[in-house]
Amino acid sequence: MVTSSSPVRVAVQIAPERSDYRQIRRAATEADGLGVDAIFNWDHFFPLGKDRGGKHFECWTTLAAWAESTSQAQLGPLVSCVGYRNADLLADMARTVDHISDGRLILGVGAGFRAWEAEEYGYEFGSPAQRVRDLGAALRRIERRLASLNPPPTRKIPILVAADGPTALRLVARHANIWHSFADGDALVEKSRQLEGYCHELGRSPAEIEHSSFVRGDPWSVGPELRKHGVDMFTVITRGPDHDLTELRRWLAWRDEQNS
Repeated sequence: MVTSSSPVRVAVQIAPERSDYRQIRRAATEADGLGVDAIFNWDHFFPLGKDRGGKHFECWTTLAAWAESTSQAQLGPLVSCVGYRNADLLADMARTVDHISDGRLILGVGAGFRAWEAEEYGYEFGSPAQRVRDLGAALRRIERRLASLNPPPTRKIPILVAADGPTALRLVARHANIWHSFADGDALVEKSRQLEGYCHELGRSPAEIEHSSFVRGDPWSVGPELRKHGVDMFTVITRGPDHDLTELRRWLAWRDEQNS
């Protein structure tokens, strides 16, 4: 894998859990003021971890609020589960938040992975293969609906797909502007190689797809190795109730060094 030559971007995922909304809003506003490239939340109904009883807020209504309370950073879900909403409705919601934010939305989608959570809210939760098929069908419907809405999105909304399996990586090659992988090390190298192959099959340049990864630790140690594996966007997670942005500040300082 050749070291990425694209500019480094740093994002933050503000987990909408274990906090009052005013704390979540303050973290988003502060991150925006620090110059972060993108602010993500997630599409769950309960906190992650063993304690399911903590405070938690819904994904898309939170994004709409952030679209008003921030002004610079891109915004989006990392990621929105396509099984939780009709795909045409999801496209309409994304278009609306895109307008509210003056063209800052990233539409992040994935197949979902928490069976008990889906069942708690009355959604069917298929096998891994079925969920990936549903993801492909949803992506096609989303693209068709975005092309027919009035008014249309402010621009072509970038689509982020979270995926690691071979079938899902084919969907990344066909539909995504950003690929978010949960792999690292040799596994990331292999998945990147597979994605490149699928892009070539479709006649698409792999360079058109930004590579995204979660990160933690010292950016001057962790960042260069991930750059060698093609990662362009580095996403720091901050959790409630305090939503400490100290680690984000360090990654932003590293980003600015790399891009200078």
